[in-house]
Amino acid sequence: MDPLLTFVVILIGFYGLSTSKNIIKSVFSVTIIESGVILLFLNLGNLEGGSVPIVGEAFTGIVSDPLPQALMITTIVIGSTVTALALMLCIKVFHHYGTVEWREILRRGEGK
Repeated sequence: MDPLLTFVVILIGFYGLSTSKNIIKSVFSVTIIESGVILLFLNLGNLEGGSVPIVGEAFTGIVSDPLPQALMITTIVIGSTVTALALMLCIKVFHHYGTVEWREILRRGEGK
């Protein structure tokens, strides 16, 4: 996969984050950015012509580094947990303010 494509995914996430007026859309835009960063790290950790890092008797050649893969699976688990927490906070904000629009929440918050 081309690293340029991962930068496009990251830029799509930043565009969504900068133009969203809804909290839920902002949470999903941050998730898209996170996915793009994960793809970038996996692309940079991959070697052209590299093999799996399992060494046997007849092993010869270049080995791909397994560390980026292990770190990114940890990042996926932590990111899904943070996304679930952020969506739960969106539910709490909706119950308190009656909306999930950024401007409406800020307007109602200034009146208190």
